[in-house]
Amino acid sequence: MKSVYHLHLTDEQIEGAKIALLPGDPARVEKIARTAPLERPRFLASKREYTTWLSYIGQTPVLTTSTGIGGPSTAIAVEELAQLGVRIFMRVGTTGAIQPAINLGDVVITTGAVRLDGASTHYAPIEYPAVADYEIVRALIQAARKLQIPYHVGITCSSDTFYPGQERYDTFSGYVPRHLQGSLEEWRRLNVLNYEMEAATLFVMCNALGLRAGCVAGVAAQRTRSESVALDQLQMSEENAIRVAAKAVEILIQSGLG
Repeated sequence: MKSVYHLHLTDEQIEGAKIALLPGDPARVEKIARTAPLERPRFLASKREYTTWLSYIGQTPVLTTSTGIGGPSTAIAVEELAQLGVRIFMRVGTTGAIQPAINLGDVVITTGAVRLDGASTHYAPIEYPAVADYEIVRALIQAARKLQIPYHVGITCSSDTFYPGQERYDTFSGYVPRHLQGSLEEWRRLNVLNYEMEAATLFVMCNALGLRAGCVAGVAAQRTRSESVALDQLQMSEENAIRVAAKAVEILIQSGLG
């Protein structure tokens, strides 16, 4: 029997699961595990920021494991799940849009990520691209279309920090270091769609290790209008991303990738 320390899991517990959905928030795990077409959910383990549930689509087991916030904790989750046999990883998160045409509640399906993180450099040099797996991107697009959820496909900026790295001024000091001042407008002009904190690490790590990765995120902040998270829209943003991710897993399983 193989066991892993941080996730507090064994290979027997996950029943041969090859796919894992990866929210950041442990409180979102049960919600995902209970979202159709996922069924028969049950709790497996919880330790630190890592909570895991097991569900099924038909007879195929599917894990949902929280990663916590940021690249370092995400890398631990992916490494330990891979040790247990998982090969397909799909981040399910929330995000702040930086393009005006993207609305609250829409989802962003990431094809590649700007590497403003540090963890990915422990897996490959900065010249190495952070790109999603094509089959997962295609499944996410198909899922969004079938569910009639508005979606946008493109590049995400993954920042190690929520405040200065995303050029937020609603902070204790109100100051952003000079090398980051103007960065939001630069990414916008380069057609980057959104900010989040994990995709770059996930993509680089999975490509470097021969694994598959994708990312879908619900838009909970529209940075062209406000720096604040729209709390009244947060539930819808989460639910839209979760529904698209769960449907995409079903599509992947039907295609033989699960």
